[in-house]
Amino acid sequence: MTAPAPRDAAPVVIETDVPARLDRLPWSRFHTLVVAALGITWILDGLEVTLAGSVSGALKESPALKFTNTEIGLAGAAYIAGAVLGAVFFGWLTDRLGRKKLFTITVLVYLSATAATAFSWNVWSFILFRFLTGMGIGGEYTAINSTIQELIPARVRGWTDLVINGSFWIGAALGALGSIVLLDPAWINPEYGWRLAFFIGAALGLVILFLRQWIPESPRWLISHGHPERAAAIVADIERRAGFVPPVGEVLPVTRLRPRAATPLGEVFRTLFVAHRERALVGLALMLSQAFFYNAIFFTYALILTDFYAVPSQNIGWFILPFAAGNFLGPLLIGRLFDTLGRRTMIAATYALSGLLLTGTGYLFWKDWLTASQLTLCWSVVFFFASAAASSAYLTVSETFPVEMRALAIAMFYAVGTGAGGIAGPWLFGILIDTGSRGSVFGGYLLGAFLMLAAAVIAARFAIRAERQPLESVARPLNAVD
Repeated sequence: MTAPAPRDAAPVVIETDVPARLDRLPWSRFHTLVVAALGITWILDGLEVTLAGSVSGALKESPALKFTNTEIGLAGAAYIAGAVLGAVFFGWLTDRLGRKKLFTITVLVYLSATAATAFSWNVWSFILFRFLTGMGIGGEYTAINSTIQELIPARVRGWTDLVINGSFWIGAALGALGSIVLLDPAWINPEYGWRLAFFIGAALGLVILFLRQWIPESPRWLISHGHPERAAAIVADIERRAGFVPPVGEVLPVTRLRPRAATPLGEVFRTLFVAHRERALVGLALMLSQAFFYNAIFFTYALILTDFYAVPSQNIGWFILPFAAGNFLGPLLIGRLFDTLGRRTMIAATYALSGLLLTGTGYLFWKDWLTASQLTLCWSVVFFFASAAASSAYLTVSETFPVEMRALAIAMFYAVGTGAGGIAGPWLFGILIDTGSRGSVFGGYLLGAFLMLAAAVIAARFAIRAERQPLESVARPLNAVD
């Protein structure tokens, strides 16, 4: 047995080319598996949010629950509150214990809670289970975003991240289709249909557990915690599976680190709010504005359709489908521009366009110049750009902070932004819709538009030009050695 090093011994310095080897890899089946196994989290979240929104009418008509619009907004806020707390707690653990352990734990929390939602017997039990479901999803966001950033080559990191985050809307479409069948009285009693809807998410969670068995621990996390041999073995296996043979005489940049088991929270806060305060401002602005924008509109869209357009609750899913299509196509079609034109240009442009288009759509709604179908078409255009904008917020906070605190940084900005924007948005719009006044709802839309335009200005001034750059160049590791 090796004797422990003396306490006054100099920390070991690791020299490794693992980050450079990861970035120069060609796209392979391994990367596709990473996208599928980890990106399905956003499909899951989209499914959850859409089911919760689509079944709102059924919850109001349920003999057991009898929700009011305010209670529906409260349930949405509880889901977001759970996601906020889950992100912070599991984000802290992700940086300490590793990416792989946590993205297994969080999906178990999610599938257990969403299955329990189906057995809700009153308003408060439903709210509790939605809170716990949100905790699982919030933890997923931090563990998965950090893992994806650390495994995907730098040249396609932006587009890949945007498409994966945009896949939320594949889940939204699945949730919409599911709600059409499950809430149709001709097929299933609506009182049982909304309960069955939540089992869809639990079943998907089991599929995710299976797929993730083949995803390795992040090599970047391993080297930062003193396991360079395991990291090198993982990269060698990825190269083998990709059929990649390094060129003869290849010389790659070397990263030099002094690994440590954990980063003190004091150092994390100094890095966030002193060393990188401008990056913190950008991350906070982007996360807060998109969270309010999205959650305020999407969590309450079913209420707009039922209360202002008398759309039957079982038909809500048909209106979600084109909405979801615009949201997914945005990151898919313009995502590559974030790697070519650059982060700063595209983040500012998509946020600004989202704010301006929201103002126009809100004005048309206020004047009652749109049918339900026309309003849905307008939202599809608005969110073509807004989806890319929102996805870029997660991209920004996950690539612009050092590896040792990446998951916790994601969690903190997600928590502050989503806690303020995501909880206040559904609650506020639930109240505005209850007034029955289109002008009141338009006022809420104007607030969302203002936040997006303010974020666009901040991004244009302070956003980091991280396109096609190694993570270690964008954000120097805290334990790096010159």
